[in-house]
Amino acid sequence: MWRRPRPFLAAALGFRRRRLFTAARRGITDEGDWYYSSEWWGNDSDIESHCVFRGVSEKGNGVVSVLAYPSSTPSPTSWKSTEEQLQEKLCSPNYRAGENFNILGYQWRVLRFNDDTRQSTVKVMAASLSSKPGSVFLMQQGHCLAVPYTKSMASVGLASLACCGFDLSSAARSENPMRVLCIGHGGGSLPLFLATTIEGAVIDIVEIDPLVISASVEAMGFPPFSVTYPSGKHIISGNTVQDVLWRGIHERLYLHESDAEQFVLENKKFFDIVFIDAYDGNDIFPHKLWNPDFPFLEALARRLHPGHGTVVVNLHSDVDIRDSDGSVSSFVQSTLPMGKYISKVCSAYRDAVLGRRSCTRKRSPGLGFVVSVPSLYNTTLVACRGFPMNRGSLDRDSVLNTLISKSIVMEAHLLNLPFSCLKFIKSGFVVLD
Repeated sequence: MWRRPRPFLAAALGFRRRRLFTAARRGITDEGDWYYSSEWWGNDSDIESHCVFRGVSEKGNGVVSVLAYPSSTPSPTSWKSTEEQLQEKLCSPNYRAGENFNILGYQWRVLRFNDDTRQSTVKVMAASLSSKPGSVFLMQQGHCLAVPYTKSMASVGLASLACCGFDLSSAARSENPMRVLCIGHGGGSLPLFLATTIEGAVIDIVEIDPLVISASVEAMGFPPFSVTYPSGKHIISGNTVQDVLWRGIHERLYLHESDAEQFVLENKKFFDIVFIDAYDGNDIFPHKLWNPDFPFLEALARRLHPGHGTVVVNLHSDVDIRDSDGSVSSFVQSTLPMGKYISKVCSAYRDAVLGRRSCTRKRSPGLGFVVSVPSLYNTTLVACRGFPMNRGSLDRDSVLNTLISKSIVMEAHLLNLPFSCLKFIKSGFVVLD
């Protein structure tokens, strides 16, 4: 979930929303580039949009809906090659010879809460089989992250994990697993991106609202085979078209319907990296997921890898900016756009991950930092163990340079990313003291 800057704050931050045409601009290779946001940042009255899913949540998310918008990319000239790739996947005794896959088009699908808050945006491909022209299969495009905060979380999270000593290279080649936990599912763009990009990524996803899970699978093209029983085993199995489409990816995705606190308290796995994006229908980050007086943070810290465990949190940044006397503290000034509410959340996660408040766990070396998300009024928080520091110093420039160096190597040699991580790592970078 994300927020645009408020009008009066947008001017102060130098942000202006560009009015864009939907035609693909030359030179953009990233289908999720923010340039294309004008194609899907609409409402019910937009003549080209239509609602494809709607229901009322029993978990505090209000009205959950999915709107569809036309996408200008990929160009129809490239559909043939994609159809041929899909065709190869269908070369199986279970499918008759001559079966053809036909692409019907691409759309943006936007998940919204209460007809207002845009919770997630994904791109889907619609296709059909020649033998079943009336059946439409939706396939979310795993390489496409449409909203900048998801790119920010992926960029700073993976770079930090690599800095802390995790062998990202072997995980990318599927030689060793990368254990990932995503708390908050939405449309599933971030976990699917990680599974698509990193062949060794094994990802547990926790979502409390079954209606959100249904929306992502039925209307946003998330792999249906990823949904699990309470035991953790996949619910659906069998050789179907969806199984063929997602083979090699859906086996590494485990989508759990569960309360995040309960899941973490009961789970016995260790995770290399945890991504948290858990705002509800009222745009609130649940108190129990950041208040140190609740058991969640301590339990989460115990489930992190002791040497390189990393936590990445998406936070909204436009509340409680001023103190009761109307002033802005020096700490808040140094981390704008970030309010005192955000600073409490940041401190709580940093202290939990590094064991600063624990009476039973040994303190871990590491650090916490935040970056501001380009084009949006969000903050990305990272708390990680094992980050190399110059003689134990939290020197901002030294930490940032380490992240930048690792990011350059990561992009050039390890991961085939459609976007550069550098602008997300350098954007408003602040080390938490």
